[in-house]
Amino acid sequence: MYKVLIVEDDPMVAMINEQYISRNSEFQVIGKCSGGAEALTVLEKTDVDLIVLDVYMPQMDGIETLRMIRNKNLPVSVIMVTAANDLETFEAAVRLGAIDYLVKPFAYERFKLALDKFASKTNALKGGKTLNQNKIDMVVGGAEPDQEQVPKGIQEKTRTVILDCLAAQGGWMAGEDIAEKTGLSSVTVRRYMNHLMQTGAVTGRMNYETGGRPSMLYRL
Repeated sequence: MYKVLIVEDDPMVAMINEQYISRNSEFQVIGKCSGGAEALTVLEKTDVDLIVLDVYMPQMDGIETLRMIRNKNLPVSVIMVTAANDLETFEAAVRLGAIDYLVKPFAYERFKLALDKFASKTNALKGGKTLNQNKIDMVVGGAEPDQEQVPKGIQEKTRTVILDCLAAQGGWMAGEDIAEKTGLSSVTVRRYMNHLMQTGAVTGRMNYETGGRPSMLYRL
C-alpha cells in the first residue's frame, strides 16, 4: 500500500483530497500538513511514497517545499494540486520532478488518473535493477512501446482479455484464476503473463502461502 502525505493549508481541500485518495485501496493517507516546513519534518521521520502538494501556502510555498525535498534527496514522488495555473509555476514544478500537476477545481476522475499514473510508474520500476526500453518508456512517457518487440504468437485480442480480467479484479490474481475467468489454458496464460511482465504492463510476486508449491500472483 502506498503511503500518502497531504500538504494543504485549506482544511476543506485537504479533506476532499483525503476522501479522493481513500477511494483507492492501494493508497493510504498517513498524515496531513498545513505547511511546507511541517511536511519536511514529517518526511525526515516517516516513510512516505507520495505527496499531494499545494503551491499557495504561508511561510514556505509548494515550489520551495519541493525544492527542499529534492535538495535533501528525499525519495518521494510529488503530485501538485493547486490553483496556480501560471506557466512559470508549472515549469518550476516539472523541473523539480513533479509527476503530475492538477489545477483546482478538478473532478475525481482526473485525480484518480494522477494516482494511477504514479502506481503504474512505480510498478514499472519494481522487479530488478535493470530496465528494458518498454519500462523506460512507461516511466518517462511520451513514447509508445516498441511493437516490434512483441513475440510471435502474442495476439492483441488475447492480451486485452487478460488485462481486462486483471483490471476487473483490481488486485493480485493467480494464473489459475486468470485461466478460469478468461477461458484460456494455463499454458497460454503463463506465456502471456511472462510477456506482460517483461513489457512492464503487469507486475508479479511469488505466493508462498499456498500450503504447498509456491505460485505466481499477478496484478496490473
